[in-house]
Amino acid sequence: MLTLEGVKAIEAAELIYGSKRAIDLVRCYIKPGCSANIIEDYRKLRDLPERAVVLSTGDPMLSGLGYLPGRVIPGISSLQVTCARLKVSLLKVVPITVHGRSLDPEPIALELKKGKCVFLLIDESTDLEGLCSYLDAKGLKEDVAVLTDLGYPEERIVLASADAPPKAPGLSCVMIGRFL
Repeated sequence: MLTLEGVKAIEAAELIYGSKRAIDLVRCYIKPGCSANIIEDYRKLRDLPERAVVLSTGDPMLSGLGYLPGRVIPGISSLQVTCARLKVSLLKVVPITVHGRSLDPEPIALELKKGKCVFLLIDESTDLEGLCSYLDAKGLKEDVAVLTDLGYPEERIVLASADAPPKAPGLSCVMIGRFL
C-alpha cells in the first residue's frame, strides 16, 4: 500500500535495494536504467550509498527497516489497515511485534485488562494458541482476529475468540481485545 510520496521516490531512484518480493511489487515504478538489487545481507544495509532507496514491505517503524539512516517514507501500515478493517480506533490499540522475537504473554494480558486491544505482528514461530490459552486461563475472554495478506487480492480475515482461536499462517497480523 504505497503512498504517492513512495511512488515518486521509487520513480526518481537510480539505485534500489529490496527483497525480491518488494522489488517485484514496485517494478512498474522503477525507471529504465535504475539498478534494482536484491538484498543478500541485511547486516550490510547501513553501508549502502546515501542515494540508495531501500524498499521495505511491512511497517518500517514497527518491525522493519526504519532504523536505517536516511528518510523513511512509510506506506499505509498493516496496523492502520487492521484497525480500518475491524473498525477499531488506533487510540485503543497497543502494537506489539513478536515477529522474530519471543512471545511474552504477560504484557499482552496487562494491556487487555486495561481495556486496550493488542495488535500483534506474528510469524510462524508464534504460539497464538498458547497465548490464547494463557489469556483464557486469566479470565480474559477476548475477541481474536487473524489478518493475512492485507491489501492483496487474497486478503483474509478470520474472527474468533480466545477460547477457540483461529489458525495464524506464517506472517500475520492479530488483533486481540473487545472489538466485535
